[in-house]
Amino acid sequence: MLADWRLGQLRRIVYSGGVIAYPTEAVWGLGCHPFHGAAVERLLQLKQRPVEKGLILVAGDIQQFDFLLWDLPHSQQAKLQLSWPGPNTWLVPHQGRLPEWITGRHATVALRVSAHPLIQQLCAACGPLVSTSANPAGRPAARTRLRVEQYFHGQLDAIVPGTLGSQRNPSIIRDLQTDAIIRSA
Repeated sequence: MLADWRLGQLRRIVYSGGVIAYPTEAVWGLGCHPFHGAAVERLLQLKQRPVEKGLILVAGDIQQFDFLLWDLPHSQQAKLQLSWPGPNTWLVPHQGRLPEWITGRHATVALRVSAHPLIQQLCAACGPLVSTSANPAGRPAARTRLRVEQYFHGQLDAIVPGTLGSQRNPSIIRDLQTDAIIRSA
């Protein structure tokens, strides 16, 4: 767990448009505030990822996504409740409630509620975060802090200390409306 002073420092970095790296359940992630356009643009440049692809948002608890989920059918809300927190990313209709730099060219947004205690703590302090694997496009996802430093030497505003969770692979991505698996574990 992060000390209060460290959490406050990370919150200030995120809210001022910083890009951070942090351990997730399976790989290291890059994150920033999803409503800070310049931060998201910088993160996409670091990853060499086109904005059209869209990004995943991660939260520490499902209530942090209430602004996106409140009008979903009860059956879909129940499906989310049963699968979170955990290694499940769902493509959920965003109804225009998020900027295009998050959703890309899609009518859905990828959402995940993490079971990783460090991410839960970060999101409790900062709100939902952009969460994408810490690697330039086409390179393997970072599984160590050293690899993060090698990929992004001096270009990140903070690297959060911590360890990866016990998952071997990144989360499964499924479409909430169709149950289709977009990416398997």
